[in-house]
Amino acid sequence: MLERKNFLEKLLDIGRKIIPRPVFNFFQPPYHLLLALAGAIIYRFPSRKLNVIGVTGTKGKSTTVVLTGKIFQEAGYKVGWISSLTINYGKGEVMNKYHMTIPGRFFIQSALEKMLKNGCKYAIIEVTSEGIKQYRHKFINFQTAVFTNLRPEHIEAHGSFEKYRAAKAKLFKIAKKIHILNIDDENANYFLRFKAEKKYTFAIKNQKADIILDKVNLKILLLGEFNLYNALAAIAIGLSQGVELDKAVDTLKIIKEIPGRMESIIEKPFKVFVDLAHTPDSFEEIFKTVKTIPHNKIISLFGSAGGGRDKWKRPELGRIASENSDIIIICNEDSYDEKEQKIADEIAAGCKNIKPIIILDRREAINRVLSLAQENDIVLILGKGTEQTMVIGDKKFHWDDRDTAREELQKLYGK
Repeated sequence: MLERKNFLEKLLDIGRKIIPRPVFNFFQPPYHLLLALAGAIIYRFPSRKLNVIGVTGTKGKSTTVVLTGKIFQEAGYKVGWISSLTINYGKGEVMNKYHMTIPGRFFIQSALEKMLKNGCKYAIIEVTSEGIKQYRHKFINFQTAVFTNLRPEHIEAHGSFEKYRAAKAKLFKIAKKIHILNIDDENANYFLRFKAEKKYTFAIKNQKADIILDKVNLKILLLGEFNLYNALAAIAIGLSQGVELDKAVDTLKIIKEIPGRMESIIEKPFKVFVDLAHTPDSFEEIFKTVKTIPHNKIISLFGSAGGGRDKWKRPELGRIASENSDIIIICNEDSYDEKEQKIADEIAAGCKNIKPIIILDRREAINRVLSLAQENDIVLILGKGTEQTMVIGDKKFHWDDRDTAREELQKLYGK
């Protein structure tokens, strides 16, 4: 099986390299569909023997997946999951090293097969609009679909917000057993119209929800209102699969943090948080949260992905950061085929109240932000979270914001 898989991968790679890009782009849909079908055939459609739960939305997908996985484990359920944070094949978490939420090729089917072999009954998968666009969700027997929220993102890739939303909706069209939705979100009605055997709703504000914050006695250690929504989503998923409410709530109460999501990596002499936040809405949430923590200055470091990804948001990120930070450093994130300076300049154009410091090299920028921080300051390193790689041009190399910050702190202060 391995030889057959490797031969097919090599054949597809050769074809991709020799076919002119405009021609390849035209035939991308059947190309990705072929990959999805081939993977399912090679690994013998493992999802047919699993209860597969798909989590989609703009924010909170990965945290919801991981929180749900923890709830299932504490309830005695054998579970595996795939998220942009971590992957669990049923024998413990490992970091997602692929720089993709849903890695391509035959990874998903291979992962599901491993979960099955390890005795898993459940598989929880973070589902992105890009993954759906590339048919990575095909030939997976999704039984449950979960909607966290929807905000403008990947608009340029999809062509419009409506097309972006429609891509998300495809998960709800194929998962017909259970639908779980955040009805505080203004787009909830769009997703509620799809048929399912059972529907569960959750909310903080909408009193018509099945699971509402003020009735579940939920107290969590995770920072931010957004994590309350993620926790409620995880509770709703648990309830839909027979997990008792008290068991789910008790599990969530002891989780101190999620890797790369408002993760505190340095406590003294100043606080340093690493977070994946890379959209205007997530920036707003992060700054709203850190302002509740006693501090002197807020110093933020971030960039924006290249490759034509959502260029519209770059000045918006600059604007939001300038309205909420005392010092801003703009650096590279993942420039892909775009000029790093061009991306930084587009972000800086939105900074109205503060002139940002531009240091393109991300390691050098992290060193500078740590050197500028003083006692009781808060440093935010945003944009990559737990991502394990950096992409510049056509080169990909190992990277972890958390490790880099600790290394640079050691250089500066010897601790």
